[in-house]
Amino acid sequence: MSTKIELSLSRPNRIYRPSEPLEGKIVVKSASSISHYGIRIALNGSVTLQVRGGSAGVIESLYGVLKPITILNRIIEIKPSGKFVSGTTEIPFSITLRNPKEEDSERFYETFHGTDISIQYLATVEIMRGYLHKSLSATVEFIVESDKADLLNQPVSPEMVIFYITQDTQRHPILPELKSGGFRITGRISTQCPMLEPLGGELTVEASALPICSIDIHLLRVESILLGERIITETSLVQTTQIADGDIFRNMTVPIYVILPRLLTCPTVLAGPFSIEFKVAIVISFQSELSRLHPKSDPLTPRLWMAMETLPLELVRTR
Repeated sequence: MSTKIELSLSRPNRIYRPSEPLEGKIVVKSASSISHYGIRIALNGSVTLQVRGGSAGVIESLYGVLKPITILNRIIEIKPSGKFVSGTTEIPFSITLRNPKEEDSERFYETFHGTDISIQYLATVEIMRGYLHKSLSATVEFIVESDKADLLNQPVSPEMVIFYITQDTQRHPILPELKSGGFRITGRISTQCPMLEPLGGELTVEASALPICSIDIHLLRVESILLGERIITETSLVQTTQIADGDIFRNMTVPIYVILPRLLTCPTVLAGPFSIEFKVAIVISFQSELSRLHPKSDPLTPRLWMAMETLPLELVRTR
């Protein structure tokens, strides 16, 4: 059996705050005793920015991946030179993420995996074995959330915005039957939502000239990157939640209940070189021959058989 190394964190969900210690253990499994020249753990956190050709011009797309923004970069010595006996060896560790001596350190943005922007934190253990042997290493991602001291003291009451969707509110062409016969969908939905609570609201179909096929709630992310003197913005789909399937009774209240995915969302960020914002779109699909011919159309592209309303959504984290 070759020597194997594993980095195990103390918390199964791997969520830590900057003021908290990152704790866990290094597990070394070896069939025979081996010598080493020290064990260290490197902590790295960065904001990766990438401009894609689809969201920028030809010149901007040549930039590709921009220089990452460093948030965390520390190397901690865990053990000096020594030897591992055969079998399994466990080495505990505890490292404070935020260095109290660094007053001007970068802000700890929350973990986020987006399309053009990624905020990631990694812990890498390395066992150095000298020039004749390859070093042993293992890497694990840990998730960072805001310190409690930086959070809002009071719970945030979801801000509900009243909306109505009719043939006259659509900015794209719709089916002639919908244009002449009309439809009206009303409701309310949160536009400010705590991260740990579902996005809520309600919706009512008051009238519709055509039967309804589906009602969906799209969660959208809006990623913006400062590139020279320009701001490159791209909107992409995070997830879709269907709240009604098929034609529903008129004047019946349909609840809106959307669970926010953790790694694909984060509190709204408005930083200098980049920003991460969110939107929520209410999409009504009507039954028609065209919709049957295009069952896999892009959900972000308005179609003749669709009606939609898009609203800004602010995500916050509270105590």
